[in-house]
Amino acid sequence: MLTFTLGTFAIALNHLLLISALALATFVGWRAAKRGGENPESVLFSLFLLGMLAARISFVVLYWKHYRDDPWQVIDLRDGGFLAWPGVIALLLGAVYRGWRQPGLRRPLGFGVASGLAFWLLATFSLSIYEQGTRLPDITLRNAAGETVQLADYKGGPLVINLWATWCPPCRREMPVLENAQQHRPDLTFLFVNQAESMQSVSTFLETQGLSLSNVLFDGSGRLGQAVGSMALPTTLFYSPEGRLLGSHLGELSDASLARALENFDTPNPATPSTSSRKLPCPASATC
Repeated sequence: MLTFTLGTFAIALNHLLLISALALATFVGWRAAKRGGENPESVLFSLFLLGMLAARISFVVLYWKHYRDDPWQVIDLRDGGFLAWPGVIALLLGAVYRGWRQPGLRRPLGFGVASGLAFWLLATFSLSIYEQGTRLPDITLRNAAGETVQLADYKGGPLVINLWATWCPPCRREMPVLENAQQHRPDLTFLFVNQAESMQSVSTFLETQGLSLSNVLFDGSGRLGQAVGSMALPTTLFYSPEGRLLGSHLGELSDASLARALENFDTPNPATPSTSSRKLPCPASATC
């Protein structure tokens, strides 16, 4: 399960865990303050923002080569580009500083930070273990020729699966990023699984946008999204050659966030196409 869905509202589980950790820290800090000390609510929120800022800056610095041609992307947080540990360290240092400056905050702030971090670390670790234990779903899809294909037939090489739709703005924005990656990473197999749209509308979209994508597949009933537990688009999944889920990304991908996600795989060998690509050759058409 990658998203929490309530009616038409869907949120990524990792985002929900982060918000829940902040809420828990605020509650515990407030309860501790009732027994003596200052309410740390505003300080906890400031520390949360400090941690997020440090996590973002660290990510941008580490992947700067993907931002330098378009520096405005640095402030586009929709790509989910954050490094957790620099953010945690900045938050802890900030908490120590505020506790040193305001003795009345020490006990409530300490309890709040400790409880929030403990919850977030445990929940994130558990979610990661659960995700990486899941396997490639055994689902039937259709290709651009209308032929039935089995998703499991693509096992045997590293696999990147993108769930998308033409009506989804983040999907449309990330398509050139994925197209470029497909061209430069022949060691990986990219599958673009459209969700519940007609072949004609998808073909028209790709043609008008000038996109040349291989392995465009069609999931008319959205079964793949249901099987992997994601009701939000776009969703990108990264599978090992054995069909084991290595990681996932909900939301728009940038060059930097995709580069980080592809680190799940071994060092690329562009001269050698993946096993699944050899097993299922694709004609030189825009969609197959």
